[in-house]
Amino acid sequence: MSLVRPWERKQSRLLADCRIFELKESVSISPQTGKEHDFYFIDTVDWVNIVPVTSNNELVLIRQYRHGSEEITLEIPGGMVDPGEHPETAGARECLEETGFKAGELISMGVLNANPAIFANKLYTYLARDVEHVAEISNSSTEHTELQLVRMAEIPDLLLSGEIDHALVAATLWRVLYLLKS
Repeated sequence: MSLVRPWERKQSRLLADCRIFELKESVSISPQTGKEHDFYFIDTVDWVNIVPVTSNNELVLIRQYRHGSEEITLEIPGGMVDPGEHPETAGARECLEETGFKAGELISMGVLNANPAIFANKLYTYLARDVEHVAEISNSSTEHTELQLVRMAEIPDLLLSGEIDHALVAATLWRVLYLLKS
């Protein structure tokens, strides 16, 4: 039995609404001391990552510019789950929008917590096998993606070299590599 107990969140208040997330401050009570402490967290919708693999065992990747790091990254398709949308539906939608590839059956690889110290949302991860190219990429006005097909056998090297360095993408890809190995 664990001695760690949850804190009681007494209140929280909005500090900033940043369109895709909210910055909040909370006052929580320590279960050990009963004292109040201030904490800050980011509240946002759930996210989804999808690993689309073609019938030729190629992973469908995208290159895109990321404003936080100010770098062009190599990633799998993913994004935000719209309110009321099932994460699996969001995964298929993001795959089609960002790559033009249609995902049939999606296989859940579980749920990750991006960073429980500051994020309250979840990341849903899916594998899609035998995806088919059916459309052109249809990005929003604030994103631009470029398609790149990579043999699955090359993915471990891209992860270990840091070519793929987005932590949530890496965690999802390590999961799929483990799943496909089993």
